[in-house]
Amino acid sequence: MEEKVLILNFGGQYDQLIARRVRECNVYCEVKDYTVTLDEIKAFNPIGIIFTGGPDSVYAENSYHPAEGIFELGIPILGICYGCQLIAHHLGGSVTAAADNSAREYGKTLTTYDTDCLLFKGLPEKGISWMSHGDYMEKVPKGFKLTAHSDKCPNVAIADKEKKLYGVQFHPEVNHTENGTRMIGNFLYEVCSASGNWTMEGYKRRAIAEIRENVGDGRALLALSGGVDSSVCAALFAEAVGKQLTCVFVDHGLMRKNEGDEVEAAFKKWDINFIRVNAKDRFLSKLAGKTEPEEKRKIIGEEFIRVFEEEGKKIGKTDYLVQGTIYPDVIESGKENAATIKSHHNVGGLPDFVDFKEILEPLRLLFKDEVRALGRELGLAEYLVSRQPFPGPGLAIRIIGEITEEKLDILREADYIFREEISKAGIEHTMNQYFAALTNMRSVGVMGDGRTYDWAIALRSVSTADFMTADFVRIPYDVLETVSRRIVNEVPHVNRVLYDITSKPPATVEFE
Repeated sequence: MEEKVLILNFGGQYDQLIARRVRECNVYCEVKDYTVTLDEIKAFNPIGIIFTGGPDSVYAENSYHPAEGIFELGIPILGICYGCQLIAHHLGGSVTAAADNSAREYGKTLTTYDTDCLLFKGLPEKGISWMSHGDYMEKVPKGFKLTAHSDKCPNVAIADKEKKLYGVQFHPEVNHTENGTRMIGNFLYEVCSASGNWTMEGYKRRAIAEIRENVGDGRALLALSGGVDSSVCAALFAEAVGKQLTCVFVDHGLMRKNEGDEVEAAFKKWDINFIRVNAKDRFLSKLAGKTEPEEKRKIIGEEFIRVFEEEGKKIGKTDYLVQGTIYPDVIESGKENAATIKSHHNVGGLPDFVDFKEILEPLRLLFKDEVRALGRELGLAEYLVSRQPFPGPGLAIRIIGEITEEKLDILREADYIFREEISKAGIEHTMNQYFAALTNMRSVGVMGDGRTYDWAIALRSVSTADFMTADFVRIPYDVLETVSRRIVNEVPHVNRVLYDITSKPPATVEFE
C-alpha cells in the first residue's frame, strides 16, 4: 500500500517546495487547500500531515484554519511557520505579534536544536535556519516541549512526542536552512514511520494500469509538441495502450536543428499511430512580414490549433484527449478538477469539433524532475527527457523581427554550435536554459580581407530555480571564444557574436 502525506496549504509561498522535499525522501505527498474537510482527510488516509506557512496571523478574524477535529485524528502533524502557530493557537497556547524587534526574525538565523527531539535526531546542535515571522508563540500549549531556540526567540520549535505533533517557526524546506531536508525526513521516518516506497518504477506501473482501465477499448489523441511533458505523456500512453493512441506532431518548421527528426525517431520503438504534419511552408506564409512579438505568438498558436483540428477530423471519433499537465500547473491553478484545461498547455486550446468522453492527464501529480525520471524509466530517448524549456513558438521568438527561411537556417546552425560546445565543455549542469538568438542588427566586419555587412548572433544562458527570476551564467571566456569563432567561421552571413549578461528582471529569459 502506498504511503501518503497530506500537505495543507494556508497560503504559503513554499507549498511546492515542501512537496518536493517530501518526495525527495521517497514518500508520496499531495498539496491540498486548507479547506479540505475532515471526511476528505480521512478518505485520503495520510500517514502524516504538514501545515504550510502563510501570510496571515492565526489570531486575525479572517485567518485560515484547518478542519475542526484534525488534531483528534491521531495523525502526526508538522507545522511550519504559520502552521506551527496554528498548532499552538488551537491547542491552548498563545500567539501574538512580536513587540518591536524582540522576537521577529527574518532571513538566516543561527539556531540551537535539542537533538533528543525526533525532528532533529542525528543533526548538529547548531545550524542556520531560514526565518520569516513577525508573530511568535508567547505561550506554548500544555504537553509541548521547547526543542529549538535562537538568540531572539526562545520558542523556535515545539514538540509533543506522545501526540506526534511538531512545529517549527523556520522553513526547513528552503535551501538556506541547513539540514532542512533531513528534518523533514526525520518527521517522515522517525515520527510517521514511513518506509519510503515512492519510486518512479512504482508510479509507472500504477499509471499504466490506470490508463488501461480508463481507456478500455477506446481511442486516445495527444498533441505532441516534442517537449518533455508531452513526450513523456506519449511514451506512457504508448506503453499502456499502443495502437489505441494517436500522436499528432505538428512540425511548424520553427524547431531547432534535427529536432523534428529526433522526436519522430524517439517514438519508432512503440506501435502507435504517429502522425507528423510538416507544416513549415504554411506557418512561414502566415508569418511573412510580421515583426511584432505578440502577433507572431498569436499567429503560431492559432495556426497550431487549426492544423491539429484538420488532422483530428481525418482521424475521426476519438474518446479521450491526453494532456501533459504537470503538478505545478495543478497547484498554481488551485483547481483539483482533472478536466480543467489550460490554454497554454500542448495544443494551446481545445478544438471545438472534438467530443471527448474525458480529458486524461497522467502526469498531473508529478513535478518536472519526476516527469524526466519517468521518461527515463520508460526508456524515452535522453535528448527528449533532458530537453531544456523550449517556447511553443519555437525559434520564431528567438529571431528578432521578420521570420524567413534564411534566418531560420542561420539561427539553427548557430544555436547548434553553441549547444554542442557547452556540452563538450561539460558545463550544461551550471545552466537551466541556454540558446542563440538572431538579432535584427547588421554590422560591418572584416573577413578574408574584405568588408562584410552581416548579422549579429546573441547568446543567452541563465541559471534559475523557478524561472521567475534568473541570473546570467558566467560561461568561461575560452568556451565563449570557441563558440564565437566557430559561429563566425561556419555560419554564413554572421560576422559578430554577442553574449547577453542581463539578469531577469529587468530582462526576460527569451528575447521576445
